[in-house]
Amino acid sequence: MNKRFYFRFFFILTALFLFIASFFSLPYYVSKPGMAKELRPIIEVKNGYDEEGTFMLTTIRMGKANIYSYVMASLSDYQEIYPLDAVRGEEETEEEYNVRQLHLMASSKQSAIEVAYKKAEIPIEYEYKGVYVLNVIDNMPAAGKLEPGDRIFKVNGDEFTSSEEFIEFVSNQDAGTEIALTFLRRGEEMETVIEVQPFPDDKTKVGVGIGLVDDKELHVNPNVDIKTDDIGGPSAGFMFSLEIYNQLIEEDLTKGYEIAGTGTISPDGKIGRIGGIEQKIVAADKAGAEIFFAPNEEGATDSNYNAAVKTAEDIKTDMKIIPVDTFDEAIDYLMKLEEKK
Repeated sequence: MNKRFYFRFFFILTALFLFIASFFSLPYYVSKPGMAKELRPIIEVKNGYDEEGTFMLTTIRMGKANIYSYVMASLSDYQEIYPLDAVRGEEETEEEYNVRQLHLMASSKQSAIEVAYKKAEIPIEYEYKGVYVLNVIDNMPAAGKLEPGDRIFKVNGDEFTSSEEFIEFVSNQDAGTEIALTFLRRGEEMETVIEVQPFPDDKTKVGVGIGLVDDKELHVNPNVDIKTDDIGGPSAGFMFSLEIYNQLIEEDLTKGYEIAGTGTISPDGKIGRIGGIEQKIVAADKAGAEIFFAPNEEGATDSNYNAAVKTAEDIKTDMKIIPVDTFDEAIDYLMKLEEKK
């Protein structure tokens, strides 16, 4: 009777501890293997060609750590723990981090479209839409007036054609000068007046206190639609470019294989390093991928490719790991790939 009582008491106490632990946030992030997701349902080129196999993006699951997730990550081979400053920028809020991740995803989609359409020799038109606010600096004039995600497209009633033009205009104002900014916030046009002030860490420069990037739109024919919902970050850009290009050309580059991969993509076709390559290998293997493209980083000893090969060996997968530095290298590999039997 006593043993049964103590067992129940221990079980209830453990369950209570785990429940309470899930509510205590720690100054860390935990990442774990996510999923390998087929790109054909996500990307649609109008009247694009079909494919026998699949291209897949790979993801990791990243979240703020609590006591429970921290302990579990400490005991797991393919979960990682990161301090806050390794994930978010200095003084960057959670909202600003999320906005930055979504913007990086948007930029990666644009770069992927640019690379794929240029490779297919299809013209691209560019439309400049203003500057996109990534973050707002505390104790600067924009604080409380602008938010991450706002798109500024007019200053003193005049449109500008680049972030450089906007920065030059603002930096040439005298401290104390008021400027009117017209911007879009969640689809609603708004206006605010902000006083230009010196930056706290450099009194010789003035500004309003925002981090920004160009916001531009690409126009292509045939049109391409990429549905990413709330997926953030730039690491799917390279795989986006492969899927888009494959729908633009008649030859099916998948050759019937399940092909996963990861890597950023720049408009000139260079493939860049990403985080969590080990976890993405695990996700791709679970999804049944047969080929995995990994950033080679020009043969660096600590490259994503070398880490991917080590993980593939550790989990004893039959998945073939392919090193790539550029979009053209990946296309050359796929062009030479034999059809799956």
